[in-house]
Amino acid sequence: MRYDLDDLRLFLDIVDEGSITAGARRMHLSLPSASARVRSLEHHAGVALLIRGRRGVRPTPAGTTLARHARDVLAQTARLESAVASYTRSPAAPLTLLGGGSAMHRLVPQALVSFLRAHPDVDVTVSESRTPQTVRMLADGEADLGVVLDDEARDCGLEMEPLGDDSLVVIGQAGGILAGRTALAYSEVAEHPMVGLNADSSLRRWIEKHLGPHAPVVRYRTSVASLNILVALAAAGVGLAVVPRRAIDPNQLLDVCHLQDAWSRRRHLLAWGAKTRTASTATAALAEHLRRAALSEPTSRNGHPEPGK
Repeated sequence: MRYDLDDLRLFLDIVDEGSITAGARRMHLSLPSASARVRSLEHHAGVALLIRGRRGVRPTPAGTTLARHARDVLAQTARLESAVASYTRSPAAPLTLLGGGSAMHRLVPQALVSFLRAHPDVDVTVSESRTPQTVRMLADGEADLGVVLDDEARDCGLEMEPLGDDSLVVIGQAGGILAGRTALAYSEVAEHPMVGLNADSSLRRWIEKHLGPHAPVVRYRTSVASLNILVALAAAGVGLAVVPRRAIDPNQLLDVCHLQDAWSRRRHLLAWGAKTRTASTATAALAEHLRRAALSEPTSRNGHPEPGK
């Protein structure tokens, strides 16, 4: 019994997303086309693979088994294609991946680890870049993939797809100022001593841009270069900090509150370079590892879902 690889990719996307509609979107298919391919796959297998409900779909036991083996088959296929492609692709031309500071904190490193292990013959050049610069480089063909923010990348003409949540939250010492609070506005946060990233960091600039000229005056106890250090300082009670939720270790002891400001809700998008619409196998594989990294991030200690959930 033989299965079409594209049908297997579609089935895995549907299982990962819990939705035929979302799976179709990731494969750039219409919903009727995706549904027809799933029915054909079930007919080919001779057994139901999905349980359909009002809130989405989930795999049957047979579907779970198919998904597990499909991941192995696609991984082996990608390694095979990468090995063959290494004879025609110049080793001096690595893939180029760009992303902002938040994406570089955990998402990109996790994707790189799995991708580079699976593709030993493909190299990747990674650079931190703010969304406007990333969009320009992708449009000019200077990069293959980029992780960008939705509000700064709209209508840029690039091919993009949702990657995960990158909303901002305020954090502080457990049992401190934020104790018992679930949400507050940035104007109230700014009334307390804060710690922040360096003034030239992409996150700091992004926040100040959205606060505008009438932003509240903030007392920064200190500014640092690393999100890890920033979270550690806030957890130690040095000051409050505004960080992406994805930057928080689920096991770290601290208080986390939603920000009520609309600008705090943002999403990461995976953007493709203008010259990669007919993407190489390696580029497509790197994109898939980024998707899986976004989906695999854990649920936070206080029960709020991490990006991609």
